[in-house]
Amino acid sequence: MKKLNGLKLNHRKNTENSATVDLPVPKHVKIPMSMHMGAPCQPLVKVGDTVCVGQKIGEAEAAFSVPVHSGVSGKVTAVTDYQTAVGSVCKAVEIDCDGEQTISDEVKPPVITDKESFLKAVRESGACGHGGAGFPTYIKLNPKTPVDTIIINAAECEPYITADYREMIESPEDVINGIKYIKDILGIKNAKLAIENNKPLAIKNFTEMAANDDTIDIVTLPSSYPQGAEKVIIYNSTGRIVKEGELPSDTGVIVINVSTLAFLYRYVKTGMPLTEKRLTVDGNAVGEPKNVRAIIGTSFREILEFCKTDIDAVKKLIGGGPMMGMSIPDLDMPVVKTSNAVLAIKTYDERKTSNCIRCGRCVNVCPLGLMPAEIDRAYKIKDIESLKALKVMLCMNCGSCTYVCPANRKLAETNQLAKALIPRK
Repeated sequence: MKKLNGLKLNHRKNTENSATVDLPVPKHVKIPMSMHMGAPCQPLVKVGDTVCVGQKIGEAEAAFSVPVHSGVSGKVTAVTDYQTAVGSVCKAVEIDCDGEQTISDEVKPPVITDKESFLKAVRESGACGHGGAGFPTYIKLNPKTPVDTIIINAAECEPYITADYREMIESPEDVINGIKYIKDILGIKNAKLAIENNKPLAIKNFTEMAANDDTIDIVTLPSSYPQGAEKVIIYNSTGRIVKEGELPSDTGVIVINVSTLAFLYRYVKTGMPLTEKRLTVDGNAVGEPKNVRAIIGTSFREILEFCKTDIDAVKKLIGGGPMMGMSIPDLDMPVVKTSNAVLAIKTYDERKTSNCIRCGRCVNVCPLGLMPAEIDRAYKIKDIESLKALKVMLCMNCGSCTYVCPANRKLAETNQLAKALIPRK
């Protein structure tokens, strides 16, 4: 089966052999009530309240949402308005930590007897996708159509990021047991653990661990970008195509990130909700690149200082990888549920844009066969019918077209703006 188009990038996995280091408990945290796709939570605590580790401090009545928990013990000092990296505003709970890390009485293994109680527990865990938009996990695991295959996304194709790889190396039992548990509780026949071929140790380990289970397939994928994108990894792992307007479950597949999966297995055993994240810290302004485990709500400044970063030299700060990550406008913004990396760059230059030379590189590299230059032309004249015909809604904003454009045109950005012109059903 021919694999989809993509980029051959220098993956710069500088921290792949850096074991995860626990960041010291911060003196103060700021925990936003919106850290996932869906309705923001409302605070359940007020100024002066004492909170403990694992305590629920935010909840939403809306179905498309997950609760927020504290990763520290201490006293609530403020409930403020907070502007997220994408510009939306939500409440944030600020806590002065007492350093004792007292565990809440709420933390106890959930009682799970069937699929329904499992999905309820997944929601209570606060789990959402560990990267990207943060899709609520309990919704993803409860599709409306029958599913026969679950794909565990362990591609980690973005340059620099090694957080998922360290999960696989440091907690392989949680990954393999998590696969078996979720497959059984949801009644899914087959599982595919999809790993890029630049992670041979992980492939070897899991191939040995799954040797006696013919329902778990270790899929070795070419090391290319954007191998970890949902539509791409589904096709390259199963040959199934997710069409425009379809969900992965419409093809009988659901996809879950490997770190999300391992977290859920630990939650089932311990009852500790999502209160911390593993992040890769790298970039040429970082003195000691490493993987750190940080409590959600810790400021990026503290993480960078812990990794001996030359703060004054930082010209660009990116949350995530260089291809799909988002600019972090303020060093004091907090780690959130979707944080998986922070890159501090000191030699960043904005390249000048020139006219399209019709070279076709953007078309050749697009995994979904789109025509970014034509989308750009249609967007400029606001030709909505042409944008529909060009299938702009299929764009997953991987940035490959922008990366290869010799004219330095911001094609991926234009694609996103063009999507906003299409009326939603």
